[in-house]
Amino acid sequence: MNFSIQPSLENEMVILQPLVESDFEKLFKVANDPLIWEQHPNKNRYKKEVFEVYFTGAIESRGAYLIVDKQTGNVAGSTRFYDFDEEKKTILIGYTFFGVKYWGTKMNSMVKKAMLDYIFQFVNTVHLHVGANNIRSQISIERLGAKKIAEKNVAYFGEPGVINFIYEISKESWLKNS
Repeated sequence: MNFSIQPSLENEMVILQPLVESDFEKLFKVANDPLIWEQHPNKNRYKKEVFEVYFTGAIESRGAYLIVDKQTGNVAGSTRFYDFDEEKKTILIGYTFFGVKYWGTKMNSMVKKAMLDYIFQFVNTVHLHVGANNIRSQISIERLGAKKIAEKNVAYFGEPGVINFIYEISKESWLKNS
């Protein structure tokens, strides 16, 4: 791999800063709301000991971001790139969450736009894992042009496997529609 899956990224609405260990408390301050995790595969991530596992996986991925609202400087959530496949020229985006006050805004689409605009310089296909019950996220990424291609039992870092929908966005379709 001759590129970084964790560069600083930004656009007019968001700053994506590489996640570092010292970000734990400010990110957990956003994540400790049970409503955020209601549709996610692990509904207990609002608990500190469960969130610590999520955060450790984020740090170890070397592709995780702290999402910062560019207008206010407030932490909005987190997301990451992971599982780069050099041979297939694919990568995954996932583990994304936002504070409730960012729901229904353009924040998620602006985060994904920054990520996709960057990563499609290096890959041809992006996959996204979305929990089978996470209707909000499914709708959000379908609006970006992602297509559901499969269902799979996915074991997130340090967690048991759960059914996820696999979505796909090709470089060709992204460039044509963005």
